[in-house]
Order: sequence, then C-alpha cells, then structure tokens
Amino acid sequence: MLSSREKQIRRAQRVRTRLRKNANGKPRLSVSRSSKNISVQLIDDLQGITVAAASTLEAEFKKAGKTGASSDAASVIGKLIAERAVKAGVTECVFDRGSYVFHGRIKALADAAREGGLKF
Repeated sequence: MLSSREKQIRRAQRVRTRLRKNANGKPRLSVSRSSKNISVQLIDDLQGITVAAASTLEAEFKKAGKTGASSDAASVIGKLIAERAVKAGVTECVFDRGSYVFHGRIKALADAAREGGLKF
C-alpha cells in the first residue's frame, strides 16, 4: 500500500507527463504550496533552467505584512510571476499544478498570472 506522499508524487508525475507531451517547447509554470506559503517557478525544461520565480517567502512580500496562506497572497504571487516572465521575454507557457487540485489558491494564482499577461 502506498503512503500519502507516494500517492502525491505519482499524481504530480502523471500531470507533468501529460504536460511534456503537449508543451511543444513552451516553459512550464510549476506551482508548489504548503499550508503557510506558495511559490511558483517558470522552468525551461529544454535548457534545464529556471527563467523566473516568485514566492511568499521573499523579503518584499514579507515587508507588506501579509501571510502566504490566502488566495489574496496567491493572486499577488501570480501577478508577480507574470511580470517577471514578461520581463524575461516569456508570454506563453503550460501550467503545472503538480499534485494539487485546480481550486482555491492554485486557481487564484493561475487567474492572476493570466491577467498579468501569461497565456496558458
């Protein structure tokens, strides 16, 4: 019987496998969340580099006095990653939700990134 962590890893791998088949060379917007924080990276899998990243653990975000465990925080991070991606010259990507359900904070982050100029 698989542990809950092993199940989570399998779900994430299943999602990433489908994304790689449909990505056609586009970068991957990978989301990671915990109960207190959320972070996102724009990864170019062809070159193996991180193009842009944003997190609620950054000093700028912490100075604002916000907690990273809310949908509002996820929206701020979504806008921030979109701004950094556009500055790096990336406008199209594929959204890698990992093992998380597209709901709540994950959805808020994705919507904010779309508003910021990313297309996925």
